[in-house]
This record gives sequence, C-alpha cells and structure tokens, in this order.
Amino acid sequence: MNTHKIPDIIIGRLPVYLRALQQLSENGILTTSSQELGEIIGISAAQIRKDISQFGEFGKQGTGYSVPFLIERLRDILKVNRVWEVVIVGMGDIGHALARYNGFTNRGFHISMVFDNDLQKVGQTAGEYEILDTAVMAEKIKQNKIKIAMLTVPAAFAQEMTDQLVKAGVKAILNYAPTSLNVPSHVHVQYIDPATHLQRMTYYLD
Repeated sequence: MNTHKIPDIIIGRLPVYLRALQQLSENGILTTSSQELGEIIGISAAQIRKDISQFGEFGKQGTGYSVPFLIERLRDILKVNRVWEVVIVGMGDIGHALARYNGFTNRGFHISMVFDNDLQKVGQTAGEYEILDTAVMAEKIKQNKIKIAMLTVPAAFAQEMTDQLVKAGVKAILNYAPTSLNVPSHVHVQYIDPATHLQRMTYYLD
C-alpha cells in the first residue's frame, strides 16, 4: 500500500468512518454494512466501499464489516493505534478550550504542554497544564521529540510561531489562526477557520 498515492480527500473521510464505527462499538454492535455506515454518516455506501477498498479488502459480500476489525485497521492506517504527544501554542479562549477538552485521549492524542508569549499568562494554569513561555518552546519540543502542534495564536504571530515549531521538529500543525502558513513540503498543515466554514455553508442558504 502506497499511502502517498491515496487522495487526501479519502484520508480526510477515514476519521469520520472511525468515529462512526466507535459509536457502533460502544452500542455493542459487532458487524455493520457500508449501507448502515452511510446512513449514519451521510455518505453513499458505494463511496464508503470505494474508500475502504483503497487499503485492502476488509468486508465480505453478504456479511459486511466486522466493527472491531475495521476499527483496528483504520486506527493502524491513521497511525492512531498509539498515543501522539501534542503541544498547544497560544492560550487565548480557543487554547484554553482545547486544553480542557477531554476528547483527545481516547482518539490517539495527549496534550503534553501548552505555551504562550504573554508573560502575564506564563505560570498560570489552563485545565491541568501550567502555561509555559514560548521562549522555551523549541527546546522543550526537541527534548520531548514532539511532532504535532495546535496553533491558536493571532494571525499576526502565526508565521513566526510556525517557523519556531518547524525548526524544533514539528511535522504536523493544526492551525486555528485565520491565515495561511508557509511551511516546508514535509510539514503538513490543516486549517480550522470557523468563518471560512460558515462562508462555505452560506452558499447553500436561500
């Protein structure tokens, strides 16, 4: 399997399938079909079968998918069959909310440190974390070999913080700042800008 040839749009749907399967598992359901998954998610059964078949044959004609097996395989494919350490940079409202969010741990992620450059915030707490100074960020990230960061700083500081993260060895950035980031080709950035998503939805409104 060469993951580089698989379109990013398909990779983007896999966590949605995984979440639906985990919900089925929590309800004690051991087998499912692409039809049932499609109804839960709102994607056609044919699309689900096509996406999943990119990674091998996981279902049987007539019997569907084993929920525990497909969960295990998707966790392997997405590399969340382990726990990834993550840092949060920027402890405003979004940073605080992320630090308190308890939905990361059972999905493969653990917040290990949080940072801000505001000396009035440094030493304060956000959830269970002490807010550290961004002046020591690169050193701490290198020491702990952390590969993932969530960036929740104002747009004006986003590129500067990104440059520090990349130099420290971060390979994946979830960016909440409403700006595009310049990163080397080996660094993956995902953008979360609520206004952009709202604008995408208003297209469909009367």
